[in-house]
Amino acid sequence: MRTSRRRFLKAASAAPALGLPPAAPVPRVAHLRDSSFDPWVEVDAARLRHNVDQIHRRAERPILAVIKNNGYGAGAANVARVLDPLASIAGFAVVKLHEAMTLRDAGVSKPVLLMGPFGGRELPEIAERRIMPMVYMPIGDELDRVAARLRRPIPIHVCVDTGRVGVPHRKAAPLIRELASRKSVAIAGTMMTFTEDPEFDPEQLRRFEGLTTDLQKAGVKLGRRHAASSFGLFEHPEAFFDMVRPGMAIYGVYSEEKFRKTTVLDLQPAMSLKARVAYVKMLEPGDSAGYERAYRTDRPVWIATLPVGHADGLPRSAAKGGRVRIGDAMYPMIASVSASHSIVEIGSEARVAVGDVVSIFDAREGSRPEDLAASCGSSVYDLTMHLHADLPRRVI
Repeated sequence: MRTSRRRFLKAASAAPALGLPPAAPVPRVAHLRDSSFDPWVEVDAARLRHNVDQIHRRAERPILAVIKNNGYGAGAANVARVLDPLASIAGFAVVKLHEAMTLRDAGVSKPVLLMGPFGGRELPEIAERRIMPMVYMPIGDELDRVAARLRRPIPIHVCVDTGRVGVPHRKAAPLIRELASRKSVAIAGTMMTFTEDPEFDPEQLRRFEGLTTDLQKAGVKLGRRHAASSFGLFEHPEAFFDMVRPGMAIYGVYSEEKFRKTTVLDLQPAMSLKARVAYVKMLEPGDSAGYERAYRTDRPVWIATLPVGHADGLPRSAAKGGRVRIGDAMYPMIASVSASHSIVEIGSEARVAVGDVVSIFDAREGSRPEDLAASCGSSVYDLTMHLHADLPRRVI
């Protein structure tokens, strides 16, 4: 006899009355996202604060902290949460709109400067969320409409191209005067960017100072003038103006080796890239490792596989001179860097074990980001800014 849907539902509802056992509850399982072996980024809050203190001592000016490109790899929101309470931090600067929105979503209260492009349709929400656009084109009418809707002036920074980016310096004065004349606009800052060419930088500075001095004499309010990046902290103290705009120095990394040899700033790396040894084995004479047998041995040697590769942000060139720290010892990277793995040579004895923590780079001498970059012909910017956004970030 066929059972109708109605009879089936009636029988099911009667099951408890018949003494049938209730369905067993589905056990709750903790949500796993990352393996304990997967690489991760550690962000040291104390070192971030130390570096900001060093910058402030050097410049004696407010700091507009550049946290573009995912906070140079540390995570923009992570960095902003640490720095937001500091009195020396005047605000934050990003390039991507989504980073500016992320900072507001994270509860960051200080001013946020959007240094990248945006569309007219995006301007209302940008202004509503109190994100300051960097302006170098005549968009006064659009600012008028948004200001009227919000019933308040829109703060902006004007970027002047003295040789790199912005409104060309020869055309900047009319644009700045026109923007400053509008009740809908509040110029909160006027900025420029050095080319970092020692022969041309003085000319850039002359152009910027000449322009801004003439405008100020004419009564035009320019807000805070700023030009000095991390490079400028070392090379251009004459360009500190009303505020400095460092990036890499905040994260404790010297952008050039010559700066590391000075006593201008005592920077401590605030980022580490770590993983755990995934596999250890011994190669016999004639064995190889890596794609295309990139590493071959004529002697017994122990090697270790690390679960970090170029998809995570480790440069392929790291296998050509790079060294990592396991425990207190440094070991050379060998063979080739694949998308998800790399290999280190341990030596004639098995001195490491599966699960040991590996520092690809950290704050210790010999394994700082600058050290790894120099050893394999890479760049500190590549090491930090190319760290994959999906890597877990742990603020310590």
